[in-house]
Amino acid sequence: MKRTARHHWAPGIALLAVTALALTACGSSDSGSGSDTGSGSGSGKTSASDVQAALDKGGSITVWAWEPTLKQVVTDFEAKYPKVKVKLVNAGTGNDQYTALQNAVQAGKGGPDVAQIEYFALSQFALGKSVADLTPFGAKDLEKTYSPGPWNSVSVDGGIYGLPMDSGPMALFYNKKVFDQYKIAVPTTWDEYLDAARKLHQADPKAYITSDTGDAGMTTSLIWQAGGHPYKVDGTKVTVNFASDPGTAEFTAVWQKLISEHLLSPVTPWSDQWYKGLSDGTIATLATGAWMPANFTSGVPAASGNWRAAPLPQWQKGQNTSAENGGSSLAVMKDGSHKELAYAFLQYADQGAGVQTRIKGGAFPATTADLDSSAFLDTAFPYFGGQQANKIFSASAKAVVPGWSYLPYQVYANSVFNDTVGKAYVSGTPLAGALKTWQDSSVKYGEDQGFSVG
Repeated sequence: MKRTARHHWAPGIALLAVTALALTACGSSDSGSGSDTGSGSGSGKTSASDVQAALDKGGSITVWAWEPTLKQVVTDFEAKYPKVKVKLVNAGTGNDQYTALQNAVQAGKGGPDVAQIEYFALSQFALGKSVADLTPFGAKDLEKTYSPGPWNSVSVDGGIYGLPMDSGPMALFYNKKVFDQYKIAVPTTWDEYLDAARKLHQADPKAYITSDTGDAGMTTSLIWQAGGHPYKVDGTKVTVNFASDPGTAEFTAVWQKLISEHLLSPVTPWSDQWYKGLSDGTIATLATGAWMPANFTSGVPAASGNWRAAPLPQWQKGQNTSAENGGSSLAVMKDGSHKELAYAFLQYADQGAGVQTRIKGGAFPATTADLDSSAFLDTAFPYFGGQQANKIFSASAKAVVPGWSYLPYQVYANSVFNDTVGKAYVSGTPLAGALKTWQDSSVKYGEDQGFSVG
């Protein structure tokens, strides 16, 4: 599945409304259909028997999601629970759905019972109390069943605001045919990666180590891997600091050289030209999430057998750290009138039989039981020459650096990345300076929306 976090949210009225509503809701009390108790009984808890009773009684729920494997999950769920009908709606991908979702929240009608929300965007909806805290359903007890990165992303201000649907632990995908042709060793550190970039481009001026025209998701993921904490969030108190963050400095030191020495392909990712570069070897690596293999198979079929997966290069030799890149949760909407059925669907899709259905469809799981299973780990990837690549991905999931935070308005921050940091890729603007400009823009926006930003 293509990494959903790559989608950008164009700034506008809908985005402003999300953040404004978030701050307004922070001081409000719960009432009416917004009750956090799944049954609305006032007990504060919803038991497994309450959820089962709802399944036995039946009813209908609406799910807004764009992820393709959910279609089969819905079919299987309805077969298991014939009294329940699930209407699966593609209300748009990423930012398009969020705009529609927020419009429904503001109107107080027309919204779904369940929504797919990417990890980087979830805290914004949680802060706005648009999604239900799943703690009353006992969701906190599920912590050990998920890998750390996704679980951290659904945990906001002491509540659990979704169940992880998938994950994107990072790996380095490289073209073995190209590396063998030019006798380039697979890099184990980012300094070695820089050396490999120089060697490759010198051997073939048309070939580049990777394509990067400036991407917020990849930038923050690599800073995350380096142990960076440019964002710190405590409710509406926010800190944005790229300027003196050690992890950011690690990333900037290497990436500035890649930019300055013209070692990055100027091809835009996910374009036809990008797929062509992956196919013909002129783009030789990708550092991205473990969801990428399905995209290779469908989008770059001619290069089957040429590519392999390897552990993500390290910022310091001997380290073993990784980060997440992409992925989504399924959340129960606060205004939904069928919370027990909605939560039952989350359990099935993200904990139960639906997980295997999605894995077979090409999704990468967030569930530790699947990440550790021999059937999963021993899966051979014909595209990667029979490599058991899941062993690399599973190890990466366990090595994700803990403690990462996204801004409660990360969708806005990402939307202005190309107007700030992106300039470093197309002009002489230093990357460190461009990141400081991004920082300043994020701080100003947060302050304008009423956040306390340091």
